[in-house]
Amino acid sequence: MSPMAPSGFPASLPLCLCILLASGFAQAGRLLVVPMDGSHWFTMQSVVEKLIQKGHEVVAVVPEVSWQLGKSLNFTVKTYSISHTLEDLDQEFKVFSDSRWRPWEENLYSVFHNTNSKYFELIFSQCRSLFNDKKLVEYLKQSSFDAVFLDPFDVCGLTVAKYLSLPSVVFTRGVFCYFLDNGAQCPSPLSYVPRRLFRLTDSMTFKERVWNHLVYAAEHLICPFVYKTAIEIASEVLQTPVTVTDLFSQVSIWLLRTDFVLEVPRPLMPNMVFIGGINCHQGKPLSKVCCLSSPSAR
Repeated sequence: MSPMAPSGFPASLPLCLCILLASGFAQAGRLLVVPMDGSHWFTMQSVVEKLIQKGHEVVAVVPEVSWQLGKSLNFTVKTYSISHTLEDLDQEFKVFSDSRWRPWEENLYSVFHNTNSKYFELIFSQCRSLFNDKKLVEYLKQSSFDAVFLDPFDVCGLTVAKYLSLPSVVFTRGVFCYFLDNGAQCPSPLSYVPRRLFRLTDSMTFKERVWNHLVYAAEHLICPFVYKTAIEIASEVLQTPVTVTDLFSQVSIWLLRTDFVLEVPRPLMPNMVFIGGINCHQGKPLSKVCCLSSPSAR
């Protein structure tokens, strides 16, 4: 969990976001939001709502079936139909999440096991459904958005941004595999920067450094298979072969929902911004407690 944000920080984040995007967008922006369902949406929603309060126009594209998307939203929402039901999503997510509770020594096995996870297939397939909705796609093309605000987990937001040739602002805690490092062209020396999969620190022994290199090599074998369906869909939509790195390399700004004190020392690129405690709700004042004296306390 990220540390508690300083007082007033969440309210100032949207203004910073607007300044980072473009000077023109800070005046009166049209923002296309491509969110990720579940807990990913809780934090993004708070930022989107602040942007609306600042006077910016927001349109979100979401599937008709979801856990949290499209509920109690006070901005324009465009939906598209998908082939699976909420029960399908619940069932496959349970299988996926159960495997994540393995001891850390077994995490590599878990990743191998999940390369064929039907949960990934369901999530990635939603992007094909989006682009199969010709009326929605035409609306997006004609709407003259200034940027795409997205969660990169399912890659669809990146595909939409590339299809519409729009700047993309990624809002994430981190990125699975090595795609953030490669996409942002951020140096990540393996002798000092541990892979996220294992509980290593930046002060590694020689054996741990060797293990860190092996994990990195394994990522290059596994991750393309994890995102195989997503990349096939992106290639179909863009009508040209693309890789995950191709999509992540187009990101304009990385808004990282963590704090530098929680990360190991590492180089950062100018378009990578830590936004810290945005994950936390503002603390409420403690309720007043009346202290009553008792005879035993005298």
